[in-house]
Amino acid sequence: MARALPLADYLALKGTDLGTSDWILVDQARIDQFAETTGDHQFIHVNPELAKKTPFGTTIAHGYLTLSLLSAMAYDVLPGLQGAKMGVNYGLNSVRFLAPVKSGKRVRGQFTMKDVSERSPGVLQAIVEVKVEIEGEDKPALAAEWVTLTYI
Repeated sequence: MARALPLADYLALKGTDLGTSDWILVDQARIDQFAETTGDHQFIHVNPELAKKTPFGTTIAHGYLTLSLLSAMAYDVLPGLQGAKMGVNYGLNSVRFLAPVKSGKRVRGQFTMKDVSERSPGVLQAIVEVKVEIEGEDKPALAAEWVTLTYI
């Protein structure tokens, strides 16, 4: 996790670019492991021979696999809050899967603090815009508005 900020500095992040994560490889082993975990064995994800016959020409990651990588990406970028007891996912205001992530590609997240405010005494709500880019491609894999709560 990135640095831990005092409350005033954390609240001042509203509207700022938080940075870009390190690259994460989305290889066939990761895709297969996700398929095993979720029970989603659609051929486009796990059968390279059949996937060759699709417009993608290869297997692609599950959209939800790409989405699930946000936590790892955020760990590289999002600042902590000094004195925080815990942080939790509150949900997503929106998520769109814009382009498939082909097996063997790398992805990374670009994060912007859209809003941060006190939701109730001792609870901060952050809305973070995130775009997951695919190495070497113009179109991002996904765009989302991610909501988290931090308890202080």
